[in-house]
Amino acid sequence: MFNVGDLIVYGTTGVCRVEEITRPNFNEFEDDPLYYVLQPLYQTGTIYAPVDNEKVFMRKVISPEEANRLIDQIPDIQSDVFRTTSIQQLSKHYQAVIDTHECVDLIKLTKSIHKKKEAVDKRNGRLGQIDKRYMKRAEDLLFGEIAAALNIDRDEVGDYIKNRIGGEEAVKH
Repeated sequence: MFNVGDLIVYGTTGVCRVEEITRPNFNEFEDDPLYYVLQPLYQTGTIYAPVDNEKVFMRKVISPEEANRLIDQIPDIQSDVFRTTSIQQLSKHYQAVIDTHECVDLIKLTKSIHKKKEAVDKRNGRLGQIDKRYMKRAEDLLFGEIAAALNIDRDEVGDYIKNRIGGEEAVKH
């Protein structure tokens, strides 16, 4: 169980703060289950999630030490470009990676799409919309969690990573 004030990863919403744990009386029964009242850090709105929820993934945000260790590993994390002619297969593959909720998998995904983008750029082509959408989604989730873990602004994460590991090229390959 999480505590009030905890930062958690909630499904594909990303990082949320547990604002309250309550019985909101949605059904006006006295035995309503406990709910987390979640405030997304990078989106508007409020989320009510049952404490015993097994449908939506929830876990604590990584620690600052884990975030820095993860960043230090970025140059060594290998990724392969996923190629298919089917947009549905591509979407399914990318969504499956995002659904792992693992930072290393998000890094692999973004590095993979960066490689694909470089190859397309060399041919003067354009990256597909599915690739763009999932790269942005993976980066948003990853950068949001790293920002929360390190207590920095999400817009500063890219520069923080580059400074820590020695440049943009180390991030992409």
